[in-house]
Amino acid sequence: MSLAQRLSAALLGSLVVAGLLTTPGTASARTQECGAPQRLGQFPSHPKVDNRFFPLVPGTEYTLKGTVGGASHTVRTTVTDLTKVVDGVRTIVVLDEDLDGKVLAEAELAMFAQDLGGTVWALGEYPEEYENGEFAGAPSVWVSGTAGARAGIAMLARPALGTPAYLQGLAPKIAFEDCGQVLKTNQRVCVPVNCYDGVLVIDEWAPNDPEGGHHQKFHAPGVGIVQVDAAGDVNPEVLSLVSYRHLGPNALAKARARALALDEHGYQVSPNVFGRTSPAVPCD
Repeated sequence: MSLAQRLSAALLGSLVVAGLLTTPGTASARTQECGAPQRLGQFPSHPKVDNRFFPLVPGTEYTLKGTVGGASHTVRTTVTDLTKVVDGVRTIVVLDEDLDGKVLAEAELAMFAQDLGGTVWALGEYPEEYENGEFAGAPSVWVSGTAGARAGIAMLARPALGTPAYLQGLAPKIAFEDCGQVLKTNQRVCVPVNCYDGVLVIDEWAPNDPEGGHHQKFHAPGVGIVQVDAAGDVNPEVLSLVSYRHLGPNALAKARARALALDEHGYQVSPNVFGRTSPAVPCD
């Protein structure tokens, strides 16, 4: 369940041993929890996410391609021009569409907001799953402030080596808990789109899913996620950024329509969780 996934270097599986703790700069397979939820900060009345490692500019579309468990996989992420109030916070709505080959496997709305200190928060996800392109359910919905779920940190304001692990989101009802920690800084990474310097690598894992191993997500300054590598994952996801563009009015309108349709369907599928949020509306 994540927000728009990532991209091309050698797998680090040989570095991972379940339960092993290592120092920053090496891979690890932590199975312990990553810490207690933090209190939400103060947020602006109009959402804006300009964190240099996690920028969300409305109209931006990222396409990452690679494999999941050896099968062809594509993730298309669109930062919409929609906003939704979650847990009292006005968020930016991001649309993720995952394709296995050319068939839709998952469509997700993810809600993010940046506080006044520069930290980006993840406040909820509505992921629908599909089988052979047909809707199969949405068992992994979580919304901060509902059913015991708590927002988590999507990106630190000032990520640095040695920073303690942090919670990326928590939803006890669905056994969801994601963790992150700064793994490397100032890396150089080349993907099909471009070569990037000053790249930040975040190590991510889920204590409730030890078979999921770890993912290293490479964040290029001013761009966002450009690469995803896997370590110790039974079905590893390895992705690279192959397209990065700003949509024109017509393409953005189509993405907005898909996001609004997903938003509307969410109220029918998950009335007691997603249905507690306000409807997505265009940003002012």
